[in-house]
Amino acid sequence: MDSQTTLSPQTTDGAAEPGRLKPDSLGVLGILFFVLSAQAPLTGVAGAVPIAVAIGSGAGVPAAYLAAGVIILLFSVGFVAMGRHVVDAGAFYTYIGKGLGRPAGSGSAGIALFAYCAVQAAMYGLYGATLSGLVEHYSGVQVAWWVWALATMVLVQILGALGIEMGAKILAVFVLAEFSILLVFALVTLFKGGGPEGLGFTDSFSPSAALQGAPGVTLMFAVASMFGFEATAIYGEEAREPRKTVPRATYLSVAVITGFFAFTSWMLVSAHGASRATGDAGTALQSGAATNFVFDPIIALFGGWAGDVLPILLATSLFAGILAFHNSANRYLFSLGRGGLLPSRLAVLNRRHSPWLAGTVQTVLAVLLVMPFAVLGKDPVLTLFSWFSGVAVLGIMLLYFLTSVSVVVFFRRSRADTRPWNTVIAPVLGALGIAGAIWLIIANFTTLIGGDVTTAVWLEISVPVVLVLGIVAARLTRSRVEPAG
Repeated sequence: MDSQTTLSPQTTDGAAEPGRLKPDSLGVLGILFFVLSAQAPLTGVAGAVPIAVAIGSGAGVPAAYLAAGVIILLFSVGFVAMGRHVVDAGAFYTYIGKGLGRPAGSGSAGIALFAYCAVQAAMYGLYGATLSGLVEHYSGVQVAWWVWALATMVLVQILGALGIEMGAKILAVFVLAEFSILLVFALVTLFKGGGPEGLGFTDSFSPSAALQGAPGVTLMFAVASMFGFEATAIYGEEAREPRKTVPRATYLSVAVITGFFAFTSWMLVSAHGASRATGDAGTALQSGAATNFVFDPIIALFGGWAGDVLPILLATSLFAGILAFHNSANRYLFSLGRGGLLPSRLAVLNRRHSPWLAGTVQTVLAVLLVMPFAVLGKDPVLTLFSWFSGVAVLGIMLLYFLTSVSVVVFFRRSRADTRPWNTVIAPVLGALGIAGAIWLIIANFTTLIGGDVTTAVWLEISVPVVLVLGIVAARLTRSRVEPAG
């Protein structure tokens, strides 16, 4: 059975006929909000930019975001071309299966599910710690981080079951709030002429600036910040006119994400001063409060109220990302259930056409990933957030590479689209850029996760292990599922 085949009707208590997610539920902006929520803009800026400036390219960090955007844009050309011919909630699984065969597609499905669940679990760690700190600050009550994480899992499960439209509305509020304060800060800084050393355009965007320090580390963090844009294809079944909506949402999301991170990081460097930015970022890291590199200039510009609002927006940013990745992961489980690789009951939908059982399984997976860190008393930021963020980025970058290769193979074989740029040139260039990014990630993985070499090796090994398990699962189910390719 192909992953797009509709199963025979079956019902459960409160369930609708399985087989199709609710069509015509999302427009371009709805999909865009899910993608930007997965990016968790404030989390990405406050978490990645200080580290990239301190140990990477210093004032040249904004140029790395532009370079990462070019790589992802090249990948998107082939990704969009494939999306015009294949619409499915398990985007990577289906795309790679169509070009490289069902075993490779199944292995990629395992990696995608693993990566989405891992990054969501990572966010639960940072979210729990952030919310615990906020509650203690304002009420004096100490509540363990994992209590907030478990409570939020219940809320996310409820919102996921209520349907995609409800999730889009919730995320729109949070995304607009965090985008607004960062964008207003950046625009005000721009119109004021920058910080103590001016705008410093050449200090951030000249070739010499881009190549100073450790540009490989900077590019690694920049590419990692793009993680999540591919969710545009996951919502293809629920989009209005998916062959138009998904490509528009994909290109728009890449453009917005690239422009936002490049512009915001440039204004942050400018606010500190190009010559002082690296030192200020290093001081913030050594103090254990890396976010101060981002928060301090915003507070200096807007006043003390911003210091109260920013930690709250960081928490809502993380919540938005958690909900977005919940929706991505449960749609993968839904697609795998419908395709026969996992129990078919995962394809059951409720009255709101939401994959409620797949969502429940995803929530259980979140509990299983998060709670061992709580039981062992591990720091939720230094271990749970750092480790799982790193392994998720590595897994997704591997999927980007496999998808680019699959696009070339699929169109050369099917001749469904013969445009050289869309089906050969851009995908190959994207694959080369992504391969370089993967090499950088592996070479700097210990830095990325903030752990030791042994931990880094075990986390790196987990990605190919999941790939192999997915391939084995495909061969074990070969007798009851027809190849997707």
